[in-house]
Amino acid sequence: MEPVSSLGRPGWDVYVPVLEELVQSARNRIKSMFSFAMIHILSKDVEKNPALINYYCQEGYFHHVQTIASEGVKKFGSDPVFIFYRIYGILMEGRIQEALLDLESIKNKPEVSLCTLMALIYAHKKSPNPDQDVILELDAKLKEHRKTAGQEALYFAGLFLWHIGRHEKAREYVDRMIKISNGSKEGLILKGWLDVTSGKEAGIKKAAKYFDEGLQSGNDVFGLMGKCIPEEPGRLLQKDALNLEAIKMEAIHHLCREGNIPECGRNPLILQHTQTLVERAFNLASHNTDIAIELGYQMILQGKVKEAAKWYQTAMALDETSVPALTGIIRSQLMEGKLDDVEQQLEFLNEIQQSIGKSAELSYLHAVLAMKRNKRQEEVITLLNDVLDTHFSSLQGLPLGVEYFEKLNPDFLIEIIKEYLNFCPAQPAGPGQPPSPLLKPCASVLETVVKTVPGLQQAVYLVAKVKYLAGNSEASQSILQHCIEQDPSYADAHLLMAQVHLSQNNFKLCSQSLELCLSYNFEVREHPVYHLIKAQAQIKMGEIAEAVKTLQMAMNLPGMRNIASSSKSKTKKIEIDGSDRVSIYLELVEAHRLNGEQHEAIKVLQDAINEFSGTPEELRVMIANAELALAQGDVEAALTMLRNITPEQTYYVQAKEKMAQIYLEYRKDRKLYASCYSGRYLRCEPEEAIEVYEQALKKNPRDGALARKIGNALVKTHNYSKAINYYEAALKTGQQNFLSYDLAELLLKLNQYDKAEKVLQQVLDHESGNDLSSLMEDIRYQVLLAKVYSKMERTEDAVVSLQQARDLQTKVLKRIQIEQLDAVPVQKQLAAEICAEIAKHSATQRNYEKAIKFYKEALVYCETDNKMMADLMFRKQDYEQAVFHFQQLLDRNPDNYATLSRLIDLLRRAGKLEEVPRFLLMAEKHSPRTKLDPGFHYCKGLYTGEPNDALRHFNKARKDNDWGQNAVYNMIEICLNPDNETVGGEVSSTEKQESVQLAVRTAEKLLKELKPQTAQGHVQLRIMENYCLVATKQKSNVERALNAFTEVVVNEKDHVPALLGMAIAYMILKQTPRARNQLKRISKMNWNPIDAEEFEKSWLLLADIYIQSSKYDMAGFKLAFNYLKAKRYIDAINVCHKVLEAHPNYPKIRKEILDKARASLRT
Repeated sequence: MEPVSSLGRPGWDVYVPVLEELVQSARNRIKSMFSFAMIHILSKDVEKNPALINYYCQEGYFHHVQTIASEGVKKFGSDPVFIFYRIYGILMEGRIQEALLDLESIKNKPEVSLCTLMALIYAHKKSPNPDQDVILELDAKLKEHRKTAGQEALYFAGLFLWHIGRHEKAREYVDRMIKISNGSKEGLILKGWLDVTSGKEAGIKKAAKYFDEGLQSGNDVFGLMGKCIPEEPGRLLQKDALNLEAIKMEAIHHLCREGNIPECGRNPLILQHTQTLVERAFNLASHNTDIAIELGYQMILQGKVKEAAKWYQTAMALDETSVPALTGIIRSQLMEGKLDDVEQQLEFLNEIQQSIGKSAELSYLHAVLAMKRNKRQEEVITLLNDVLDTHFSSLQGLPLGVEYFEKLNPDFLIEIIKEYLNFCPAQPAGPGQPPSPLLKPCASVLETVVKTVPGLQQAVYLVAKVKYLAGNSEASQSILQHCIEQDPSYADAHLLMAQVHLSQNNFKLCSQSLELCLSYNFEVREHPVYHLIKAQAQIKMGEIAEAVKTLQMAMNLPGMRNIASSSKSKTKKIEIDGSDRVSIYLELVEAHRLNGEQHEAIKVLQDAINEFSGTPEELRVMIANAELALAQGDVEAALTMLRNITPEQTYYVQAKEKMAQIYLEYRKDRKLYASCYSGRYLRCEPEEAIEVYEQALKKNPRDGALARKIGNALVKTHNYSKAINYYEAALKTGQQNFLSYDLAELLLKLNQYDKAEKVLQQVLDHESGNDLSSLMEDIRYQVLLAKVYSKMERTEDAVVSLQQARDLQTKVLKRIQIEQLDAVPVQKQLAAEICAEIAKHSATQRNYEKAIKFYKEALVYCETDNKMMADLMFRKQDYEQAVFHFQQLLDRNPDNYATLSRLIDLLRRAGKLEEVPRFLLMAEKHSPRTKLDPGFHYCKGLYTGEPNDALRHFNKARKDNDWGQNAVYNMIEICLNPDNETVGGEVSSTEKQESVQLAVRTAEKLLKELKPQTAQGHVQLRIMENYCLVATKQKSNVERALNAFTEVVVNEKDHVPALLGMAIAYMILKQTPRARNQLKRISKMNWNPIDAEEFEKSWLLLADIYIQSSKYDMAGFKLAFNYLKAKRYIDAINVCHKVLEAHPNYPKIRKEILDKARASLRT
C-alpha cells in the first residue's frame, strides 16, 4: 500500500493503475510484513527520511520523493542532499527544464557535485532536442571532478546511478568509496542493495554479508530494510522445493510481470503437466465433480474434444444438477458440430437461467451457435456484446489476487475476440474508409488482457492484427517486432508481419519475413496463410503463373476444404479462420482470371459459393462473382449481384465502390456513379466525386443540390479554403442563397466567427416573408447566428437572435397546424430547443427568473422532456421533483454521467445521499468499461465523503477533455479544505502550518492545469487563485486576495463567490463586522444553482459568526430558514418555537418562517 503524505492522503500524481496493484498484491504475499511496518515508522520520523526517500525512488513514487525531501529541507535547512532528491523527483516526473534550472544551483556543493553533474547529463539526454555540445562539456567536468571526489560525493553518485538502473556503474563508484573510507558502513549497505536488486542469485547471497558488515558498527535503517527484504520465490524453492505458495507466486510473477512468452497461453507442455496433476487429484478424490469438470476443461484446451466430453459426462454422473458439467457437454457438442443437440440443451438452460444466474460461458455458446446457424450478423454481435458485459460484471467486487486472474480468464476473452474478428474485413480499410466498428471492442478487451498478462503472445499478436486491420501499420509492425523478439519461432507473427509489408508494397521485406518464418518454423509450409501471402506478393509482382501454383498448393493443405472431414485426418490440425480461407479461394479465382484461365476461375468460384454459403464470408464471394461476371462482359448480372448487398452488411461499402466503378467505366453514367458516392459513400473517393459533380453542375448551373454536394465533398477532403471560395462564388450568382447556411456553418467550425456573422447577417437582411419555407429558413439562420454569438461570448446578442427565432417559430407553429399537420411534432421540438437555449443563456447571465420562464415555455412544447423538467425543478428548488426526473433519465441511460453528477448534487442537498449507490451500481452493470470512464470516476469523487477516495477518483478524471476541468476544481477545494470545515470560522484553531502550506502548493500546481475557454471561466479561475492565497492565512496574501475579490465585485456586484471570498478574508484579518456585512448581503440574494455551494458556505459562516457573538436567535433563524427551504416544515416550526421561547421579541422569525411553514404543512 502506498504510504500517505503529511496531509493524510496520497499524492495524486502517483496513483498506480489497478492492474499494477493487482500484480503487486500477488508479489506482496511473499514480502515480509516487517518491511511494511518499518516503512510506516519511517514515514513518521523525518530524521530517517534518506532511507524512505531511497525506498520511494526504487518504487517510482517520485511525488513522494519531493514531499519527503521538502520536509527534510524544512527540518535541516538548505541541506544539498535533500535539495538534490527534491530535484530528482521533479526530473523523474518529466519536468526536465525545471529540473535543469534547479540543478544548476547546487552543482558546486561538494557532497552532491558528482550526482548533480550526472543528473544534468541525464536530463539533457532526456530533452526533446539534446544539446550534444553541452553534454560533452558536462561529461568532461564529471571526469575531472571524479578524480578528486570525496567519499560523500562518490556515495551519492552511486545512489543516483542505482536509482536510474545503472547497477554496474554504481558498483564502480561504491567500490571506490569503500576503498578510500576504509570500509564505510553506508558504502557496504549500498553495495548490499546493489546485489539484492541485481536479479542475480549469486548477488542476493552476497548481499546478506554486506548488510551484516554494514550493521556491525550500529543500526542503520537503510541497512535493516535491506536485511529484512524477503526471500524471493527462487530462493524459497531452493530451500523448500515443495513450497506451493512460492511456486504459485513465481508462476504469477513470470506470467503477469515478466511476460515470459513460452510460459503463457495454451502451451502443450504445461497443459500436459496440469492434466497430470488434475488426474492425480481425481484419483485421490474420484467423487469430486469439480475435479472431473476441470479435467474436461483441460482436454478442451488441448483440443481433445471426445476426451473432454467423456469427463463432462463423468461429472454429470457424479452430480446430475451440475450446470458447469452440462455447459461443458454443450461446448463439446458444439465443437463436434452437433448443433441440434446444442440447441435443445441451451433451450433447457434458458428456461432455468433465473434460478442459476446469468453466465458468460452460456452466452458465448449461444453466440457461437448463432454463428454456426448462419444467423444475421447483428444478432451474433449482440450476443457477443452480452458475453463481454456478463463476463466483466462477474469480476466486479473481487479482491485483488489470484482469484481475479482466474476469473478474468484471458483464454476465454481471446476466444471471444476471435469471434468478433470473423465479422471484420480480412484486409485494412481503404483510403477514406472507416475501419470496422467491431475493432473498437476488440482493442478495448485486448488492452485489458495484455496489461494483465503481458506474456500471452496470442493476445499481443491479436493487438497487432487489430491495429493492422484498423489501418495503423506502423503500430502493428512495432508490436509484431516485439512478439518476434520474444519468440522467433512464432509463425503467426511472421505471417502478419509479411502482410503488413505487403500492404506497404514492400515486396522484399515481405519475402524476407516469409523466409525468416520458414527458417524458424519449417512446419509453416503446412499453413495455408503462408502460401496466400506468398501468392499475393507474386501477383503484385506480375508472377501470375507462379501465384496459381502457390495457391493450388495452399488449397490442398489440411484445414482448407470441409473442416469437418479434414479434422478427422491424422495430420496436425492447422488453425485457419474463415476470412483467410475465403481469401485463398478468391485469390486463386483472380489468379486464374489474370492468367486467362476463365473456365478454371469459374470452377474455383463455384466451389467457394458452395463452401461459404450462409457464412459471413458469403458477401466477399458474391463481390468476386460480380467481378468475374464483369470480366465476361455481363454487366447487368454484376450489378444485380451487388445490389443485393444491403447497408447493414459488412461489405456494403466495397459493393457500392464496385457499382460506382461499373457505372463510370462500363455504363458511362456519371450521375449513377455520383449517386454511389453520395451520403455516407462520399468518403470513399471524394476527389473523384468532386470532379463528377462539377461536370454535372456545368450542364445544370442552377442545380442547388449538386452545388451543395460539391461543397460537402470539399469539406470532407479537408479542402476548407477551396470550399469557402466555392461557396462564396456560388452565392455571388444569387441563385443559391441556401448555401449561406453551409458556408456559415463551415466558418463557425473554422473559428472564423466574424465572417460567419457577416454571411448570416447578409442572408437575414431582407423583408420578412410570409411563405412557410422562408420562415423556416430564417429560423435556421437565427439559431446558427446565436451559436456564432455564443462562441464570440456575446451572450446578449445570442439571446436576441434566439428570441427572434422563437417569434418566427411561433408563426410557423400556427401555420403548420393547417398546412403541414404531420410536421407539428418536429416543429414543437425545435420550439422547445430554442426556448431551452434562451433559458441556458439567461442562467449564464444570472437572470434566473427569465431562465425559469423560458424553461416553462419549452415544456409547453415538449412535456415529456425529463432533462428540461429536471433543470426547471432544480432551479425552482423543488428537489424532489428534480430528483424524480433525473432518475427517469438514468433509468433509460445509466451511463449518462452529466445527469448522474447533477443527481448526486441534488441528493446531497436533499439529505438523501444513501440513494446514490444504486445509480452508481446501475452504471457499473450497464457496461464492463464503466470503471474506466472518467465521467464515472468524477461521479464517484462527488459521492464519496472521504477526501482520500475523492482525490483518487477525481485524479482519474483529471486529464479528460469533458470532466478534467471540474475534477481539478474539486481536487483544489479538497486540498484547501480537506475536512470540509466552515472556512473563515476556525480562526482560533491551531493547524499545522507546514501541512497547510504543502496543501496550498499542491493546489497551486493543480491551478496551472486549468485552461478556461470563456470570460466566466477566467473569473472562476481568478477566484480560485485568490482562495489559495487566503488559505495561506498570511496577512500579505490575504490582503492581496481581498483586493482581487473587491475588483470582481466592482464589476459584478452580486458575484457570490467573490463576496464570500471577501468575507473569509475579513474573518482571517479579524474584521468580523465587515465579514458579517458581506454575508448578510449574500443572505438577502435570491438563491441560484450556479452559486449553490457558495450560498451554503456563506449561510454557515454567518450562523457561525452569530453563534460566536452569542446571537443565537439569528443563528436559529438561519437554521429554520434552511429547514423551510428543504421542505422540512416540522423541523422549521420546532426551531422557531425554541427561538421564540428564548427571544419572544423576535417577530421576524414568526412572520417569515413559522407562518409560512404552517401554511405549507396544511397544503
